[in-house]
Amino acid sequence: MSVMPLRSNALLVDVEATRERADLELDQANRSSLGQFMTPEVVASFMASMFGDLGPEIRLMDAGAGVGSLTAAFVNEAISRPANPRSIEVTAYEVDRVMLAGLRAVFGSCESAARAKNTRFTGRIISRDFVEAGTLLLDPGMFEEAPTPRFNAAILNPPYRKIAGDSRERLQLRGVGLETSNLYTAFVGLAIRMLEHGGELVAITPRSFCNGPYFRSFRRLLLEETSILRVHVFESRDRAFRDNSVLQENIIFHLRKGAPRGKVVLTINAAPGEPVAGRSVPHSVVVDPKDPNAFIHLATSNEDADVAVRMESLPCRLEELGINVSTGRVVDFRAREFLRGEPGVDTAPLIYPTHFHRGFVSWPKPGGRKANAIADEEMTRPLMVPNETYVLTKRFTSKEEKRRVVAAVCEPSRLPVGVARLGIENHVNYFHAAGKGLSGALARGIAAYLNSSLVDRYFRQFNGHTQVNATDLRSLRYPDAGTLRAMGKVIGDSFPDQSAIDAIVDNAIAAKA
Repeated sequence: MSVMPLRSNALLVDVEATRERADLELDQANRSSLGQFMTPEVVASFMASMFGDLGPEIRLMDAGAGVGSLTAAFVNEAISRPANPRSIEVTAYEVDRVMLAGLRAVFGSCESAARAKNTRFTGRIISRDFVEAGTLLLDPGMFEEAPTPRFNAAILNPPYRKIAGDSRERLQLRGVGLETSNLYTAFVGLAIRMLEHGGELVAITPRSFCNGPYFRSFRRLLLEETSILRVHVFESRDRAFRDNSVLQENIIFHLRKGAPRGKVVLTINAAPGEPVAGRSVPHSVVVDPKDPNAFIHLATSNEDADVAVRMESLPCRLEELGINVSTGRVVDFRAREFLRGEPGVDTAPLIYPTHFHRGFVSWPKPGGRKANAIADEEMTRPLMVPNETYVLTKRFTSKEEKRRVVAAVCEPSRLPVGVARLGIENHVNYFHAAGKGLSGALARGIAAYLNSSLVDRYFRQFNGHTQVNATDLRSLRYPDAGTLRAMGKVIGDSFPDQSAIDAIVDNAIAAKA
């Protein structure tokens, strides 16, 4: 498709120099607590280029503005178009002392650049926490009428930080009907609510909101109030904000408030400034209107689209197989007094991800950092499951692992004789049938399927982080039980290499097609 804009005019050169100076002056501990990561010029220009027809009078919001890199890129974009606007009014929210000094200087540069193109620029800086200011604007009090949203454009690189359930910020957000667990979705949610009908928003954020239960409420808000116009994915995890060593998997998305749903442009490139490829798809391909979880799927290539078609054509959900997936009940830091380094009298096996080995659970692991056992007594019995056959998956995978979903079979024959029950640690999900175990062939088949490249490629279309939730696993479609058992019988007592697993899964699925 296109290449990210590489601007070199005086306005953006000045702003980039201001950003780099501020970056050196920032208190690193404070940056971490506030979740501050400033936007490089090439990314800011690319984001600004996504806006559609801006109109003659622009009222822009930049929440968490930093030194104003996004505002400057937006202004530069607007005044560089054939029909430049009559006026640009910017409201920027920022609280950091270092950032504010740079932001004032950047606003001066924006005013000069706009004046040269006969555009009136007005900048307003609000040195107040955006969550507090935004929630007050949306809900000023019981004796005042809520003001009409005043912005027709918003551009954001919001801070990334978790919000505690009992925090003041969380209570403020709940007061205006926003339920979310991270500052970045709080900022975007407030900005959506503050946009006029037809207003556009472009934001760069972590990709983690696309799936999982924690962001379900936010996804519903986004989909109820806006239409997705474009989503851009950075293939390289660490290059969008490489100056700040950010390892989040980031995306840029473009929304329009209140617009009918049409095509969505999905684009991708390896890193800022490199060639962009992509495709245009119906909105329903990105978010299935029948999906109760409203997961956002980003199949950016034709190959990814083929994977999605294959996965979605499979016949079963887990509940149709009579199978559920749960999270391990043993939270080790809460059960510390019951944990044992090695098995002994009156203990039961305790299974961690470290016990996964070549598709099966290998227990115990002598000399490891994790406990191998848990005291088997009345207090711990509710934390355990019967010693039967289960499929386990890691809830968190390292960035270095080749697959996002890593599964292993846990079966009695690989544990000592006489073990009646076992504990499954909280970093592990387990597949079971109403609390009971699965047949050996079925368990091996499910593990082979989950470990396949087919599942991995599909999973990455909606999961942009290293956490694998039980909700994600329930959202997948699965082959029917007969096909899974047939896969399991081929697997037998040892898992082959990745290419052989893929061949087993592909052949079994093709045979039923």
